[in-house]
Amino acid sequence: MSHLVQIALATLVSEDLTCIAAGVLVTQGRLDIVSGTLACVAGIYFGDLLLFLAGRFLGRPAVRFPLIRRFVTPGQLERASRWLTSRGPRVVFLSRFAPGLRLPTYFAAGLLRVNFWRFALYLLLAAGIWTPLLVGFTVVVGGRAVRTALLAGGGGWIAVVAVYALWVGLRRLAPAVAGLRFRRRLAGFFGRKVRWEFWPPWAAYLPLIPYFIWLAFKHRSLTVFTAANPGMPSGGFLGESKAQILEHLDRVPGVVAAFALIPATIGPAARIRRASEFQQRYGLGFPVALKPDVGERGSGVAIVRSQGELESYLLAAEADTIVQEYVEGLEFGVFYCRYPRESAGHILSITEKRFPEVIGDGRSTIEELILRDGRAVCLASAYLSRLRRPPRDIPHPGELVRLTEVGSHCRGSVFLDGSRLNTEPLEAAIDRIGKSHPGFFFGRFDVRAPSLQQFQQGSFKVLELNGVGAEATHIYDPAVSLAGAYRVMFTQWRMAFEIGANHRELGASPTPLAELMRLVGARGRRKQGNMHRYAPTIQTVG
Repeated sequence: MSHLVQIALATLVSEDLTCIAAGVLVTQGRLDIVSGTLACVAGIYFGDLLLFLAGRFLGRPAVRFPLIRRFVTPGQLERASRWLTSRGPRVVFLSRFAPGLRLPTYFAAGLLRVNFWRFALYLLLAAGIWTPLLVGFTVVVGGRAVRTALLAGGGGWIAVVAVYALWVGLRRLAPAVAGLRFRRRLAGFFGRKVRWEFWPPWAAYLPLIPYFIWLAFKHRSLTVFTAANPGMPSGGFLGESKAQILEHLDRVPGVVAAFALIPATIGPAARIRRASEFQQRYGLGFPVALKPDVGERGSGVAIVRSQGELESYLLAAEADTIVQEYVEGLEFGVFYCRYPRESAGHILSITEKRFPEVIGDGRSTIEELILRDGRAVCLASAYLSRLRRPPRDIPHPGELVRLTEVGSHCRGSVFLDGSRLNTEPLEAAIDRIGKSHPGFFFGRFDVRAPSLQQFQQGSFKVLELNGVGAEATHIYDPAVSLAGAYRVMFTQWRMAFEIGANHRELGASPTPLAELMRLVGARGRRKQGNMHRYAPTIQTVG
């Protein structure tokens, strides 16, 4: 036990040397790898905490002391402070892997009074990742060094020096080799893990499962929520036809963006002809929107801007497709609800959708602009795969390059809480349109309006309507906390169960569990089948 304590204390002098020495001891059989690694983790973690606490209790005047200035200069502290202010405690991951940034960053975190418990958790995670990498590197590389040292008549210290020299060389070389792309991709990776808005749906919804089970027990049915919208298959939870829903809403003149359904059962030439006939009927050119009749989360949605792109999409389509008028303007998501015995419904949520852009500086490529942006880097792969221009193009100074044209969070749109936009005319318009669909009580309209004022006056066009499976998407506003998002989701599902239970009392039948499971399976097969393989044509900009 005493030698493990010595290892932990030694990390306060030199983390790298101690971890390498522990790895060499493992290769010599004098220490097991788990104990050695844990001792190093403990020492590194508490050493990092000491740096944080030094910043918290000693403050900026401490930098004037010569001893501290050897490790933390005012310039380093200023850079670390700006980094922390713009990125938050998660920068601990990057600073742990970047030479020369750890000390000023942790000291600055204490100085800026970053939340202790949150920062302590990040320190523990970073040490838990970093230390096994270094000890493991030594075990793999150091085995040969140890054997060479013994054959030369030297001791283990020769192996330590050899591995340390190699490690220092690699750390010095890594930033030059990695460059902007690697470092920013790494930042994007960590950003997706720590910002809940980028979590996969299964991770975000996992905490809802116990509440969902409690609601099912309370209302004596696992699927009663599917009766929330008796006029939609499964209440609009899965497998509903967007075209059928739009046909119902089209009873209100001028409300729905013009559309047509193109069946997958007809041949490719007939599909293209149907689309052209639709454009001629409504006097539409390009662009037009194409999307699967059954789909979700923006999957398969494309804005096509030429006959070639339209043909490419329809040739690849393996399921029924909707071709729809492209509506210019601002896009919003409006979540509506009405209990069966209420004469009028109300708006539960409004989402203001923004299409992110990068601004050219005349020097940087589009890829570099994306990678430098704090939010765009988290979705860099999605943006770069759908660009209409080569990623290496250099936009002119001040030129705006839009990164997505689809109002879906999964496709990279920015969602903001638009509750402040609600007005009586808007609520009346949404209520009138919602009542035009038989058996609709609960779901989200996706709409576009020419301006903010016209939207608030109730003048807009409906792109689609989603039923009980929709989300109140304002929860993806970066300003909404995870706890706040869960409050909304809990409320939404409570209402869905209540409205469904009310309809059951009035004679509606929830979707049987077996049928719901079949729909879930069909959804999985659609995803695996990659039903739309379309990719936008890359245009070269001269």
